[in-house]
Amino acid sequence: MGKLIKNHWARLIVLTAAIYQVAAALEGFFWPKVFWDFLTTNLDPAVRPIPILQTLNLVLGILALAWEWPLNLPLSGTTKFAETVMHRSIEARLVVYPLSSLAALLLYQGTNPGIYYLVGMGVYFWAYSEGEVSSRMSRTLDTTSKKE
Repeated sequence: MGKLIKNHWARLIVLTAAIYQVAAALEGFFWPKVFWDFLTTNLDPAVRPIPILQTLNLVLGILALAWEWPLNLPLSGTTKFAETVMHRSIEARLVVYPLSSLAALLLYQGTNPGIYYLVGMGVYFWAYSEGEVSSRMSRTLDTTSKKE
């Protein structure tokens, strides 16, 4: 049997969460609702009249998508995002994804991606605690066409 590569599994979980978060943010623009409004209405100004929480969820979802499955395009010159230390860092993910999870959990439509982010962070932490290192080449979406 093969060995479970936990950071790849976490990557797929977070990709699912990010796609779901973007969809929840777009739905939140049309039907704004805070998940915790049954307890308090103090958070309602975050979703209407100005859609702050929806926009934050949209940006964080797109950021997670770009981070977990980057295009193979150069950032500046010849440096690609998939070749940077930030992209290979599990620690950086463990810092940013709790914020994405919190933003998703506040939005009514985003409770499922918030839970997916929590599971993905747990698996990333498991991978980090066992000393796994994130590889860079298997995570790029190659946009160049190669003729063989």
